[in-house]
Amino acid sequence: MRTTIIAVVLVAFILTEHSMVEGWWGRSRGSSRSRSRQSSSRSLGGRFRSVVRSGVNRAKDVFRKAKERVRSGADFAKQAAQGAGDMRRAYSDMKEANWKNSDKYFHARGNYDAAKRGPGGAWAAKVISDGRESYQSKLSGQGPEDTAADQAANEWGRKGGDPNKYRPKGLPDKYR
Repeated sequence: MRTTIIAVVLVAFILTEHSMVEGWWGRSRGSSRSRSRQSSSRSLGGRFRSVVRSGVNRAKDVFRKAKERVRSGADFAKQAAQGAGDMRRAYSDMKEANWKNSDKYFHARGNYDAAKRGPGGAWAAKVISDGRESYQSKLSGQGPEDTAADQAANEWGRKGGDPNKYRPKGLPDKYR
């Protein structure tokens, strides 16, 4: 912040230097040297203070906005980490339940829970879902129809759709 204030003061000095030189050398609108020196020095002080105040206020505004960006970046990272935890919990529940036709439900639920965290959670859910589907389609031999259905459930959950749309009958309430 100190360097910003110094930069603002230097810019203010450069901007006012031109008018100071005109006043000292008697080139200002045909007035005499002494009058131009007096009027220039009076207005120069006011102009200089105004420019410096304006620059300091701008510097404070830039600093405030930078703090907000850092804070929002930290929030995004926190949301992403929590969203990744939601996705892990949904996956663990799916493995534990070992329930027939429950895959789409757990996809939707994990994405839904992660997206509720905020933009960071939604981002984490998308990255994890896309990575998982890419892995499953290439290595496990999962067909393109199943991958498309999983991605539809992922998207449904991320957009805030009720995961119970995909919930199979008889799945224990423990997995809500």
